[in-house]
Amino acid sequence: MNIQENKKNAIAFYKMAFEGNPKQAVAQYVGDDYIQHNPLVGNGKQPFIDYFNRMQDEYPEKSITFVRCIGEGDLVALHTHQTWPGNDQYVTMDFFRFDPYGKIVEHWDAMQEIPEGTLNGNTMY
Repeated sequence: MNIQENKKNAIAFYKMAFEGNPKQAVAQYVGDDYIQHNPLVGNGKQPFIDYFNRMQDEYPEKSITFVRCIGEGDLVALHTHQTWPGNDQYVTMDFFRFDPYGKIVEHWDAMQEIPEGTLNGNTMY
């Protein structure tokens, strides 16, 4: 298992899906099975494709910036900044589990809207 390759592939997978080509992302980066833990997305490959196709149709001007990528064992974590129409901004954390062949087989995520300010003066990044 190559952790650096998995990190590169997690970013490429998410970027490709987020920017409107989830079918290719799945074909290129996902293993035989895909377990989804986001409660708004169905389990498996096709529900993932359907969800990201819908997001592209409804919000074509959304954008994503990858802030951090951390890998350990068979897991890769992405820390991202997403901007959606109306300038709604979110910090997200996505976790991907890879199989021994370097393919993504499981996903978890958490998303939080970025507030106007903070009590501590620190950013979300």
